[in-house]
Amino acid sequence: MNKTFAVARWEYVEKIKSKAFLLSLVLMPIIMIGFGVIPTLFASRADTETKVIGIVDATGEMTVPLAAYLDENYKLPDGRPNYILRPVLIGPAADLSEGKAEADSIVFRGEMEGYLLIPPSWEEGVDYKTQNVGNLKVTERLLAAFRDVVVERKLRSRGFDPSIVKELTKQVDIRTIKISSNGTEVASGFGEVFFTAYVFMMMMFFLVATSGQLLVRSMLEEKSNRVVEVLMSSASANDLMTGKIIGLSGLGLTQLAFWGIIGTAISLKFGSIPISPLHVALTLIYLVLGYLLYAAIFVAAGAPVSTEQEAQQITSYLTIILVLPIALAMPVLENPGGLMVRILTFIPLLTPTMMAIRIPVQMPSLTEILLSITLLGFSAACMMYAAGKIFRATILMVGKRPSLSELWRIIRLP
Repeated sequence: MNKTFAVARWEYVEKIKSKAFLLSLVLMPIIMIGFGVIPTLFASRADTETKVIGIVDATGEMTVPLAAYLDENYKLPDGRPNYILRPVLIGPAADLSEGKAEADSIVFRGEMEGYLLIPPSWEEGVDYKTQNVGNLKVTERLLAAFRDVVVERKLRSRGFDPSIVKELTKQVDIRTIKISSNGTEVASGFGEVFFTAYVFMMMMFFLVATSGQLLVRSMLEEKSNRVVEVLMSSASANDLMTGKIIGLSGLGLTQLAFWGIIGTAISLKFGSIPISPLHVALTLIYLVLGYLLYAAIFVAAGAPVSTEQEAQQITSYLTIILVLPIALAMPVLENPGGLMVRILTFIPLLTPTMMAIRIPVQMPSLTEILLSITLLGFSAACMMYAAGKIFRATILMVGKRPSLSELWRIIRLP
């Protein structure tokens, strides 16, 4: 045991003094915040220039109310209109093909953002034509404007007073409030819930990716330099492997604690902490067990390698597994209690990140939590056992990489 902790201390002290680790302490939070905040800032950034939207209106009746609606509801910060509706061809006698050709040429010259094409039978749908179909904000606003104008016209045609029409079509904001089993209510929107799950996923991703690569490269470097032979002469394979995992786990927990302090400071600065202590405790349990599972996998996969290229490939393949929950984040947020989500939760490689997404949205049942923790802990223990056997059998092996069948036989040996 003393040798195990000696190896762990050496791994921890050597890695924590490295410039790469010190840089990652500051750089990783910046990257995580950047990935979360910068897209939001771009999405919520107000326009600074008036956009010209053309209109080809074969009905001759929609141009004026649409222009009035856009002028009333969308303004730039300096008070100028956000959108100006530019008539291209108006009236029942309009030739749509001629109007389309003229509007297309204006758009190509850059004089308009795009244009609305309203056919005589507009109830079947209208077209918005533009070179930039990725500007969803403009498309959604034009859709809302057209829909509200149509609803108002239909109400007017049935004899409703204009003031009553405006009152009936007034939009109402909906606030989202999260309720818990004990009856407490907390105002919580999609942004807070997603950001909480996102932070944990990114922490898990960077923690495993960086520590896993350090673990594999450390074994490769010691094997290449024949240092491992000296180490094995004074410590057993189990001492060496366990010490490496404990040392790098401590390194990872140091990173996690530093990031947690930064997150808590930012939360207190803005007046609130987004998750409860219970959520923090549960996510830490999943993070530690998940980290041990992945560390054992990295040991089992990295012990047999003898070249830098092989180490690079192995760490890349294992890290890709962590990307899957990020891709599944939206479906899980929408239906955290769905059957497929619950099945994925009990796949050990996905359990930590899947539960990190589910817990802030809708707390799983106590049975699911206990079963998933038990399964994750059992999987980590089994993987540690298998990794120990592979490590002992292959750490001194140079020049030959064992096949999968050979690795399986190593694991099965008593």
